[in-house]
Amino acid sequence: MTLTLFYSPGACSLASHIAIEETGLPFEARRVDFSTTEQRSPDYLKINPKGRVPALADGGFVVTENPAILRYLARKAPEAGLWPDDARSEAVCAEWLAWCSSGLHVAYAHTRRPERYATGEEAIANVVAKGREATRDVWQQVERKLAASSSPWLAGDRYSVADPYLFVMWNWGRGAHLGYDMPGDFPAWTRHALTMGERPAVRRALEREGIALPGA
Repeated sequence: MTLTLFYSPGACSLASHIAIEETGLPFEARRVDFSTTEQRSPDYLKINPKGRVPALADGGFVVTENPAILRYLARKAPEAGLWPDDARSEAVCAEWLAWCSSGLHVAYAHTRRPERYATGEEAIANVVAKGREATRDVWQQVERKLAASSSPWLAGDRYSVADPYLFVMWNWGRGAHLGYDMPGDFPAWTRHALTMGERPAVRRALEREGIALPGA
């Protein structure tokens, strides 16, 4: 049965989009148009009542949230080797998934979606200002962690589902909203992104979403 991935270009769903390309499993990519608030439409809310992406449908089974989808895809296609097979690397992979979801993404959301956290112009401005501080700090933490590693990948010496998730955050860093000088300020992280950009699955997902390759 063909899987269906619901995504929005450039959103965090890019992580699951890359991962499903890596599995080699047949799938349908369904774009959710945020510009028309399709994510809040009755039809989409039947799929994901949270009104967010990604969502993955496998027949009548639907799973949401990147960490869960990424783990599910890795289990669906074990031959792709997307989940570590030793205890320490597995723990590191799970740690990265959790950090991307609850740390990096949340910090960025305070700058990108401040209306979720405050009302009124002054309060929203304060949320954005504090969010920018938090985002820069956590981006620097990632840079230090990657600079200290001898592996090109996050969880041991092998590519895993953690790598596309962190790549999403790198892409957000270079985007117009944050506008970071990723190669200049975050060179170790940019090396990881450039290595990601060499993978055919990454290139296919970026092309479908209309996102430039790293270094382009």
